[in-house]
Amino acid sequence: MEKIWKKRAERDGILSDFLLHDMGLTRRQVKQAKFRDGGICVNGARVRVTHRLGAGDRVEVKLEEERTASLHLVPRKGELDILYEDEDLLLVNKPAGLVVHPSHGHYTDSLSNMLAFYFQEAGAHVKIRSVGRLDKDTSGIVVFAKNGTAAGRLARQKQEGKFKKEYLALVEGIPEKEEGIITEKIGKREGELMRMCVTSHGKAAFTQYQVREKMQDYALVSLALATGRTHQIRVHMAWMGHPLLGDSLYGGHSEHIERAALHASCVSLIQPFTGKEIQVRAELPEDMQKCLGAGRRETR
Repeated sequence: MEKIWKKRAERDGILSDFLLHDMGLTRRQVKQAKFRDGGICVNGARVRVTHRLGAGDRVEVKLEEERTASLHLVPRKGELDILYEDEDLLLVNKPAGLVVHPSHGHYTDSLSNMLAFYFQEAGAHVKIRSVGRLDKDTSGIVVFAKNGTAAGRLARQKQEGKFKKEYLALVEGIPEKEEGIITEKIGKREGELMRMCVTSHGKAAFTQYQVREKMQDYALVSLALATGRTHQIRVHMAWMGHPLLGDSLYGGHSEHIERAALHASCVSLIQPFTGKEIQVRAELPEDMQKCLGAGRRETR
């Protein structure tokens, strides 16, 4: 995908300063653009970075060449629930049971394979770049960047706390405190391939939770992460004594749902180039709604 960023100068100045400070490009990105055909242009003409700008000049930077990308992905037609799309971003509501990227046993039926087919049908040459991911059995919003600059800027937003994702979970029992922050470290459980655990030898992990609704035997909880450890929410809630319903790996059980009751329900971010604030929500999937409804009926 060819990515050209266009912006007008608001004042006089040297082009290199405008690229770094007003357009927010890195020195590496400026250097790469210099060697592309038509990489840096002012008012349609190619110029050097030492060029002096005037107020109102139109600056164009080719950040990425048009090319065929993600050739390793086998395009596969699939039903996509696209919640938001622009020239730089794509936000998809992933169903439970679908992996984000190809993996063992899922080389052609991942969400990425479906997106490869989607872009192929649209005639767009886009490299599949996910900004974060969800476990196979977790439903909800997955964010994809359509170019490397957008991906890098979203990654920076995550580090700065400007990229926010909220989860909803159904947990066994009722947490004693209605809200709090879990700060226990998380690491691999010795001798087990998939299971993680709270351990003093693990990596730092921070999970903020808030009880949204109490029922007879379980609760609806919203969660936000300051870190992204494997199975973080599942491990932290199990450590609290409130594993996710249906999460057999960490001790959760339920007759109403057959997978860990976890859903990425809301994403807030800033459009990497325009600066526009974007917030996207995904409703609870049917299995979690049924589980929630069962809990409400049992509470009456």
